[in-house]
Amino acid sequence: MHFAFEGIQLIIWGQPFTIYYYGIILMTGALTGGWLASKEAARRGHDSELVWDLMIWLIVAGIIGARLWHVFTPSPSLIAQGIDTTYYLTHPLDLLNLRRGGLGIPGAVIGGTLALYFFARKRQMNFIEWIDICAPSLALGQAIGRWGNYFNQELYGGPTTLPWKILIEPAHRLPGFENQAYYHPLFLYESLWNLANMGLLIWLTRQHSARLKTGDIFLTYLVIYPTGRFLLDFLRLDASLLGGLNANQTIMAIVAILAALTLAWRHRPLKQSV
Repeated sequence: MHFAFEGIQLIIWGQPFTIYYYGIILMTGALTGGWLASKEAARRGHDSELVWDLMIWLIVAGIIGARLWHVFTPSPSLIAQGIDTTYYLTHPLDLLNLRRGGLGIPGAVIGGTLALYFFARKRQMNFIEWIDICAPSLALGQAIGRWGNYFNQELYGGPTTLPWKILIEPAHRLPGFENQAYYHPLFLYESLWNLANMGLLIWLTRQHSARLKTGDIFLTYLVIYPTGRFLLDFLRLDASLLGGLNANQTIMAIVAILAALTLAWRHRPLKQSV
């Protein structure tokens, strides 16, 4: 056994095999999020075991959605290497190889939400209530999962001299930045934003439940996370582009605006009949 920066290197049946920290951290985030969701489900009077029955659906659908998001929104650095959407569609084994390329959180959220919808229908659960139950857990899972980017030496911002700068090894630096050693820890900024998001959602659930409508917690998540992602993408060096626009940033702005308008409409003052 050998511990490297990116993972634990083992020899199994005479062949080298690496357990990547990225995968360990993602699973830790999923399980910790599941624990929080089980506590919230129990607090609302539901069987907490439903969360663990749901977990496998969420993990599988989340990975599929995250992978497809990455495939259809490749970064400029990947495109420069000839790895674009067409490449993945004509090389299906690479599409399935999660060790080549990455995962996109927006796709994971979409995939997980669809899985929850079908699971709720199958178990005759209130889907809208359950996306509220899962929203703080989703933010917590994202906060933990983002640390996988640290070990992968990815998701960093522009060069900086700030005290909390991180060193990016030469092999992981983008073209044009080979001589720049220290960068913004963008993964850390997003992790902290997601922790704050989780805290706010829990606070709203506990302190303002009488004023909330079913679905408000998830809508609030859809305002806060996309807003943070939109702002942080200004620091990102290798943003995915669609039609010349930052794909993630544009979509996040649309989602945040639509969610905020929906919240405002749901809580609009009603006219009093005379």
